[in-house]
Amino acid sequence: MNAPLSAFPPATLAETPAAKVSSALPRTRFSLRARGDLAPLEQALGVTLPRRIGQTVKGPIEAACLGPDEWVLLASEAAPIAEACAGVYGTLPHSLVDISAREVTFVIEGPRAAELITIGCARDIDTIAPGTARRTLFDGATVTLWRDAEDRFRLDIWNSFAPHLLHLLQIGARELAAETL
Repeated sequence: MNAPLSAFPPATLAETPAAKVSSALPRTRFSLRARGDLAPLEQALGVTLPRRIGQTVKGPIEAACLGPDEWVLLASEAAPIAEACAGVYGTLPHSLVDISAREVTFVIEGPRAAELITIGCARDIDTIAPGTARRTLFDGATVTLWRDAEDRFRLDIWNSFAPHLLHLLQIGARELAAETL
């Protein structure tokens, strides 16, 4: 299993009246690819995998559908997920990859959080409903964008891109705050 590796321990990284950017606690992350009858896999995991791209489910395992046969799974522990999937591999071949050490999560929240996201993301943020997630680009880096509420987002970013994207978010938060002065 991969150990979480991050230069960003949980902390507030930028805070202005416009938005707050913080790093989240590391979580176990898996990339899951599977096709066919997913029922055995879902039963083993104890979660119904979302089928529509962008749809998420929350519980002990948080899952987001990123593609027609692709999900990201988040949980507090790796072993139960790995064991559950291994137990059904003979019935339903699939790919399960521990990506815990690959990414860091930034939380962006506040009254202008959606606007702050647009400094690096060309998507129409207003069309992303709360409770959904999307794979997208942020200043050219592939990220997973979770919209937890109207004014709260999570960005899962590869560790190697995190310092650059954090710098953009810090500058953007200051600029948005300066506009309201």
